Amino acid sequence: MKLLRLIGGVVAVALLATPAARAATDIQFWHAMDGALGDQLKVIVDRFNESQKQYRVVPVYKGSYDETLSAGLAAQAAGKGPHILQVYEVGTANMMAAKPAVKPVHQLMREAGERHDPSAFVPVVASFYSDARGNLFSLPFNTSTAVLYVNRDALKAAGKAQAPLKTWYQLQEALLEVREKDPHNCGLTTTWPSWVMLENTLAWHNEEFASRNNGYDGLDARLTFNTRLAIRHVSLMTAWTKGRIFSYSGRRDEGEARFTKGECAMLTASSASYANITRNAKFGFAVLPLPHYDDINQAPYHTLIGGASLWALSGKSAAEQKGVAKLFAFLSQPEVQAEWHQQTGYLPLTRAAYDLTKKSGFYDRNPGTDVALRELLNKGAPQPYSRGIRLGNHLMIRAIVDEELEQAFAGSKAPMLALGDAVKRGNDLLRRFERANRAPAQQEEESRLASQKK
Repeated sequence: MKLLRLIGGVVAVALLATPAARAATDIQFWHAMDGALGDQLKVIVDRFNESQKQYRVVPVYKGSYDETLSAGLAAQAAGKGPHILQVYEVGTANMMAAKPAVKPVHQLMREAGERHDPSAFVPVVASFYSDARGNLFSLPFNTSTAVLYVNRDALKAAGKAQAPLKTWYQLQEALLEVREKDPHNCGLTTTWPSWVMLENTLAWHNEEFASRNNGYDGLDARLTFNTRLAIRHVSLMTAWTKGRIFSYSGRRDEGEARFTKGECAMLTASSASYANITRNAKFGFAVLPLPHYDDINQAPYHTLIGGASLWALSGKSAAEQKGVAKLFAFLSQPEVQAEWHQQTGYLPLTRAAYDLTKKSGFYDRNPGTDVALRELLNKGAPQPYSRGIRLGNHLMIRAIVDEELEQAFAGSKAPMLALGDAVKRGNDLLRRFERANRAPAQQEEESRLASQKK
């Protein structure tokens, strides 16, 4: 009998414990971060899970940004989408157009009763992910911009350790010396060529990429990036390719690996490459501002933001949405933002996070880690052409630009012709996006105006 009573007691305790064990609500978080960035994301998510018992966020790596976006939207269309989807900045216009699939952050936080202050974020970042009324549609999370990485050891060996590297022609002089010293060094390479070499180069010199305020002011925007500056820059890179001081590595992060291995003396890439370079490089390196042309528009102005934001998807229960809101509130805390910035190279997205980082002496101990922020804050408020680029089908437009740049770098197409063809082909995609989304947009605006009259 005692044994039976003991077994019964254990069963009773187990039964009582079962509801508690099942109380945690799972929140699926699909993302595109691997390597050092993925490791740091897990650290932060684990800390959130340990801070409370109601929710368990489950981070799931879904591949590249392209693959993550495609997988998330396909799953959402089938009624099996994640609670949170990380979407890179070129997908912003498409996500805003896919309104039934999205739960705007400002609504999510209000309905969940969580604190929400969009003014706490860096203005250029908050405005990019907001609608015309200033309402955040997604949560700014990992924001970067284009910078220059330099292998100090390679420059020292070439006698260029103290060489100024502010302009492209100063880079050219240093790269020629590196090439003379080490014929096997690839010179300069880049990641994300369309973003770095075209989009950021134009913004850095305050030139437009597309009409209608780079797409912010309407679906009828047209690409205009085949400018004198763009032709000049692509022509320079083409000449450098022939002179073997620029080496094309691929459309994504392939150039980062080559720089980290010591194959190339310089790299233009995202500020977020800092984490992997710090982990893997066996040489001293420096982070510098993106080079510019000092005879155009009194440049430099501002570079563009890259990276991604977090989107809450619709069709979830109130309890699940509250869990998403709690995670978003946690990620917005200055301490969390500061740690994320310091460990990854992504920007501090709030002034409070920047102040914490500066006060800790991080920038003094790690020179160059504030370069990205200084680029975005250069010359005060961003100009219309450096606020960002918000175009439908931007991902496919980038693919077209990359394809045309590849032909220019290979010498199979003149830079002017390549850029002109990229504009023509890209505009066809914009018109397709406009036709697909203008009617819903017009209906929404008419409904908004009608409600205002009431």
